Amino acid sequence: MKHEQARFFVLTGGPGSGKSAIIEALHEAGYARAPETGRAIIQDQVAIGGSALPWNNPALFAEVMLSWDIRSYREAQQSTETVFFDRGVVDVLGYLRLVGLPTPEHINQAVATFRYNQRVFIAPPWEEIFVTDHERKQDFATAVRTYEVMITAYGENGYELIELPRTSVDRRMRFVLERTGIVQL
Repeated sequence: MKHEQARFFVLTGGPGSGKSAIIEALHEAGYARAPETGRAIIQDQVAIGGSALPWNNPALFAEVMLSWDIRSYREAQQSTETVFFDRGVVDVLGYLRLVGLPTPEHINQAVATFRYNQRVFIAPPWEEIFVTDHERKQDFATAVRTYEVMITAYGENGYELIELPRTSVDRRMRFVLERTGIVQL
């Protein structure tokens, strides 16, 4: 396992499942993070009147996500810290499958090239905390389908998925830290 693979942990799952809250809690506790790219891309594209939006041009949105995810990976390589990623390159593959678009070969190559720790944390759909907002327009059924697609995409690419419990952010953060070996049980 490359050094990056040992210290790069992904949290994935459907929208509104609490991933970003855990990533933020980890960051506040002093751990390095790579924030979710999709939300930032949407905010930037809306601000500039761009077309790389999931509801306008999902293929272009996927390409921009891939670029941002690779950039986040490259930035994380510049440190020696453990890094928690709010989604990873494999999520782009999952997104394309979710929206019914073909997967270009360069995306398969990116998935093979930019590897994370084999253990990937997946947040299950959780209707009680699910909300929509200006960037998150998906409904809960789409959140469930996204979760299912991510299980398949990560599983097919050799990752071991660890489902996060439906509990408080602090307990979920502790669960992640325990399962990564950073904090002892």
